[in-house]
Amino acid sequence: MGTPLNRNWKELRTLFGGAALVSVIISTACSAAAAGGGGRGNTGTPVVPVSTATVEQKAVPLAINVIGSSEAYHTVAVRAQITGGLTSVKFKEGDDVKEGQVLFELDRRPLEAALAQAQANLARDTAQEANARASAARYQDLFDKGIATKEQTDQARTAAAALTATLQSDRAAIDNATVQLQYATIAAPISGRTGALMVHEGNLVRANDTTALVVINQVAPIYVSFGIPEGQLPDLKRYLAQGTVRLEASPPNETAKALGRITFIDNAVDATTGQIRIKGEFPNVDHLLWPGQYANVIVTFKNDPNAIVVPTAAVQSGQTGNYVFVVKPDKTAEIRNVVVERQAAEITVIKDGVKPGETVVTDGQNRLIGGSRISIKSGPGAPSAKVEP
Repeated sequence: MGTPLNRNWKELRTLFGGAALVSVIISTACSAAAAGGGGRGNTGTPVVPVSTATVEQKAVPLAINVIGSSEAYHTVAVRAQITGGLTSVKFKEGDDVKEGQVLFELDRRPLEAALAQAQANLARDTAQEANARASAARYQDLFDKGIATKEQTDQARTAAAALTATLQSDRAAIDNATVQLQYATIAAPISGRTGALMVHEGNLVRANDTTALVVINQVAPIYVSFGIPEGQLPDLKRYLAQGTVRLEASPPNETAKALGRITFIDNAVDATTGQIRIKGEFPNVDHLLWPGQYANVIVTFKNDPNAIVVPTAAVQSGQTGNYVFVVKPDKTAEIRNVVVERQAAEITVIKDGVKPGETVVTDGQNRLIGGSRISIKSGPGAPSAKVEP
């Protein structure tokens, strides 16, 4: 006698109309029987290989990481205030200059001549004004004696007063000529780094031209501008009041970090992005940050010294919330609901649900249910590698 499948071969062939399909069915049935261990007595639970990690208690900073951009502390576009020929450039583009350092010199000769002319006018009018005052005094004396008329006396007094006003005008002209002469020497209004030089010796520069002679950026100190989500603003204000906020910034691909302080919080949240603009000031004495460059910004609100942490990969989400698989001493997995406080990089801070020293599953959770038997392939409890003799 054959097996039930063999006895019913003809019936199956008649029903499905071909040997090929029947052969597939028989092969599948045989494979299923073999996989099941050949009978009803197979009650063994499969062992799931997993990776694990230990729940730790350690100091974890409460911080946010954002991208910002560096801005010059001050920016000045240096322009000429008079028209004249450029006779000398006293620096090289890209130099660091100090406030008051001479940068350019213009042709001084026309301005010196104008100053000399104003001084000569003052000397001439001073002599005329002295003569007019003396004449007015003589007419006043003659008027008192009844010799000169009142009209003559008034005319002499008016001429003296007019020349006194002329002297004031001459002094103002001298002051203006002196200022114009000072404009022939252009000094750095701030300390900073010069940019590209836009003019060279021999060029004619014009007063208040739209093209700057050079742009100076003050890079030490420097600002870094960035935005944080509006939901973080209450925490920022609270910890700023407590004095615990730490601000760090670093250029891309740099491990060195600059320390600074928050100096500006915008007065409104950007409705399009939901962020509020923050500005921090950094001493930047080593010129680590550069104007216009992106920067990685870390705003640390506080440092939690006793945070309970697990790898972020251990935390799963379900219909009842977040949970982890905890490894029990008998090498079975227990589903444990947890309350997540926050995530910090590759670790998650747990507020409630696990204790330090417990072991959680970090890989292989998709094959686990409560009570599943496990074998640890990596992490705490994994078997040691055998060393061949």
